[in-house]
Amino acid sequence: MSTTTTAPLADLAQRVLRSRTMAALTQPHGVDRYLELVNPMWAAHEVRARIVDVHREVDVPGHPPVATLTLEPTSTWRGHRAGQHVQLGVEVDGARRTTRVFTVSSPDSRPGDRFTVTMRANPDGVVSRYLAGRAAIGTTVHLSQAQGEFVLPDRVPEHVVMISGGSGITPVMSMLRSLQRRTHRGRVTFIHYAQSPEHQIFASELADVAASGNGIDLHLLHPELGDPALSPAWLERLVPGYRDVPTWACGPAPLIEAVHGAYGDSAALHVEYFKPPRTGGGEVGGEVTFARSGRTAPNTGESLLAQAEALGLRPESGCRMGICFSCVSRKEEGTVRDVVSGAESSLPDEEIRVCVSAPVGDCTVDL
Repeated sequence: MSTTTTAPLADLAQRVLRSRTMAALTQPHGVDRYLELVNPMWAAHEVRARIVDVHREVDVPGHPPVATLTLEPTSTWRGHRAGQHVQLGVEVDGARRTTRVFTVSSPDSRPGDRFTVTMRANPDGVVSRYLAGRAAIGTTVHLSQAQGEFVLPDRVPEHVVMISGGSGITPVMSMLRSLQRRTHRGRVTFIHYAQSPEHQIFASELADVAASGNGIDLHLLHPELGDPALSPAWLERLVPGYRDVPTWACGPAPLIEAVHGAYGDSAALHVEYFKPPRTGGGEVGGEVTFARSGRTAPNTGESLLAQAEALGLRPESGCRMGICFSCVSRKEEGTVRDVVSGAESSLPDEEIRVCVSAPVGDCTVDL
């Protein structure tokens, strides 16, 4: 059968599978449940992907490994912009599907394109530890569409600065790869902090970048070896007038706090937290009540999710960074602080993300 005949038939099939009639016929489970039983790579609405390659980026004895997974998505994948993330769900050892958020590390993709995610195996986690250490080629995972506003503009400035630390390199590496593919002719100052050269993610590729140049000023720093920490004076020597140069930064909380300290309220700065900052040092005292479970405990100042888990509760959660909204619960009364933005709210009966909400004094949550 010719391609010209196959394409219209495929489009017709998709229209039928996505129709209201098909949705009614496949209630209550939906058409995707039946398609998945026949072939996991068939989907009308949902996005799934097959793992087609696993590459170990970092493997230092005694430290969590870092791996890059290449994913072949279903035709429902709409593509991504460099810097965006996806919610990725997987069933581990027959347990209920668990979802976590991972940044796409490959360049911009189009609908149906293969793409990669790069992750460090969290020793206390389930999904990243399984994917980085045990997932086999051919494993099927569940995906959201790409999300997030931590992206480059369509018209990239002549000079951009990228700052990252640890696993926070993934979104800016996606940006760098996209700029290289677009043959960006401007200047890129790329600053990355890693624990040591052995812990450097994408080490081989970055070595090639350093050797080729092509307008990329690369700085791979290892403070344990005496490399300078991020500071206004150091940045000014490296990039004169840096506060006015468009900058994208991603990494652990201490690095991002240093970036904020150096840039102040500069409108040129774009930030994404690799993980929410710790809530220690905030106002504690009072009691936290988890109304549905009938549990009450002294407020430790940690996030509501952390305090609930400390009491043995297991509320629904996903990214633990305030991104995926799977942990939203109703705060009945009290004040909470957003540990990322610092904003406080005392509204009664409001929906909050418990992973990034820390109680200020007494607080009652429907958990």
